[in-house]
Amino acid sequence: MANRDLTEGPVAGHLARLGLPMVIGVAAVLSVSLADTFFLGKLGTEELAAISFTFPVVLTITSLGIGMSAGASSVASRAIGRGDMDRTRRLATDAMILSFIIVALVSVAGWFLARPLFSLLGAQGGVLDMVVAYMRVWFVGVPFLVVPMVAMGLIRANGDSTVPSLIMVAGALINIALDPAFIFGWGPIPPLGVEGAAWATLAARAIMLVAAMFVVIHREKLLTAAVPTATAFAHSAWEVLKVGIPAAGSNMINPLSIGIVTAFLATYGNEAVAAFGVATRVEALTTIPMLALSSAIGPVAGQNWGSGKPDRTKAAIGNAFLFVVLCGFVLGASFFLLADPIVGLFTDDSAVRNIATSYLLIVGVTLGGYGVVINASAAFNAIGKAWVGLLFTFLRSFILYIPAAWIATQFGPPWAVFFGIALTNIVAGLSVAILAFVALGKVRA
Repeated sequence: MANRDLTEGPVAGHLARLGLPMVIGVAAVLSVSLADTFFLGKLGTEELAAISFTFPVVLTITSLGIGMSAGASSVASRAIGRGDMDRTRRLATDAMILSFIIVALVSVAGWFLARPLFSLLGAQGGVLDMVVAYMRVWFVGVPFLVVPMVAMGLIRANGDSTVPSLIMVAGALINIALDPAFIFGWGPIPPLGVEGAAWATLAARAIMLVAAMFVVIHREKLLTAAVPTATAFAHSAWEVLKVGIPAAGSNMINPLSIGIVTAFLATYGNEAVAAFGVATRVEALTTIPMLALSSAIGPVAGQNWGSGKPDRTKAAIGNAFLFVVLCGFVLGASFFLLADPIVGLFTDDSAVRNIATSYLLIVGVTLGGYGVVINASAAFNAIGKAWVGLLFTFLRSFILYIPAAWIATQFGPPWAVFFGIALTNIVAGLSVAILAFVALGKVRA
């Protein structure tokens, strides 16, 4: 097992080395959602509304995988920092087993509960039928989503983000290539519409699973064939879940809050829901550098915390905050020139286009505050203080985001909601930045 030491050398250099490949990887993954939106937008507003209804739930389940990956990466990176490779293999193996068990249960439950769940979120009639068809295929593929995520998290914990990025890019390219074939039909494949996008995703994920497991087993040698005792497995599972549960909760909170705000916006009609879905997808693309950095800060913070070098962990967090604020402002400002033409790629409906454009213009320049929250949460996950990271996300989403959106829906049009979201990003970013350094001063490696 190659050991890529992140406890020596410039902290900023390690963040850049790990973060830059993940920019491409995260961009590739998010491009799948944009491709789905683009192709389905060609079918009509109802199809666009249907895929918009799926977005919060898809993100919520994906966040479960991110949480399990964060738990596995956290315990593995700290064990690597201590130089305990036998313990690293035991933890990595047990994390993979645990993840598969959990997501298999989620997959079955989601398949059966798809219709009542999306009915509760406000989908009706033909839109609801399209959503259920999509999600039942999507839920079958949940294990193919989460297990590779955990595997790639382990690879990053050992200091390599390039290979995970390549796997993510390959999976995205396959998904996007298959999208039009399954959505519009091609040769023996009938046109499946919204459901077709789910089948394309399932096929791509199966290939990613094979690739990620091959690297973890044969190149990194991060897994062991030794069968653990029940006590040993329970201990490993607890170590992973101590981080994984709050990390999953932290990552679920944001899409859950988006789902709640989507329900608020549904009172304005399908156009507002479709516009919000388009805008949040474009927003996700804009935040790629911030998300990539959050995947890089974990290994750097975790290895240095595990090796007893908390000052380097603090330096990594400070560098991350500075970067996301500057990056968010620059990228958000670009929407004043690019928002309307970008939104126009996804819809010809003038009402949808106007609402989505107004979201990007109002919220865009405040995205750095959101970036502070996600990077602070990722760093605290990595050092084993995931409940602190959960608190940061809870503050942003439930204390600020949802109440601000609800109040705005009582008094104004959709753009009033967007001003509430922008204010949330500013207040949350400032608050979390202060709380993060206060918390670091009170915990010990």
